[in-house]
Amino acid sequence: MQKETLSLRLKSETASEHERMYQLMHAANVFSTKEKYTQFTLSQYYFQKQIEHLFLNPKVMAIIPDLDTRGRSDLALLDLKYLGVTPQTPYSLKEIDYPQALGWIYVSEGSTLGAAFLFKEAQKMLGFNENLGARNLAAYPEGRMKVWKRFTQALNDASFSIEQQNLVIQGALEGFEYFGELLQCIGSLE
Repeated sequence: MQKETLSLRLKSETASEHERMYQLMHAANVFSTKEKYTQFTLSQYYFQKQIEHLFLNPKVMAIIPDLDTRGRSDLALLDLKYLGVTPQTPYSLKEIDYPQALGWIYVSEGSTLGAAFLFKEAQKMLGFNENLGARNLAAYPEGRMKVWKRFTQALNDASFSIEQQNLVIQGALEGFEYFGELLQCIGSLE
């Protein structure tokens, strides 16, 4: 019997968190006003800063060879500048161990896939695009799916033990929890 890949386990074991993020986004109604969208973009910025900090871990670098193509905090910051906001909240980066860091990155990379729908909503409801206001939601230059598949293949190729896979999944659940907290703060982020 072939063992289940890490990427399939992540998808399966975080499915309820995907649904929870959808519900939180729906409740926040982030495309109803420019102000709510700005708050959402702040949440994206803070989450991406946390994720990009993990890129500096040499063990993460060894697993994911194309980290230079990932991360969207700079794009979110440009969007915030366009929206007339400068992040005010000093944030402290969480210390996240390896291999849990890969689970956090999984959450971020998965959100890039979901951002295709969000990008269309930002265009339709607010008139934003990949050059103005919605840079952080735009696709990677080579496409969302190609970059996603390369990421999940890297996870699967790492040949983690079941215990290590469990830690990656734990990290993903923690990443979802962190981003969910940010979404729940929409309206009060600075």
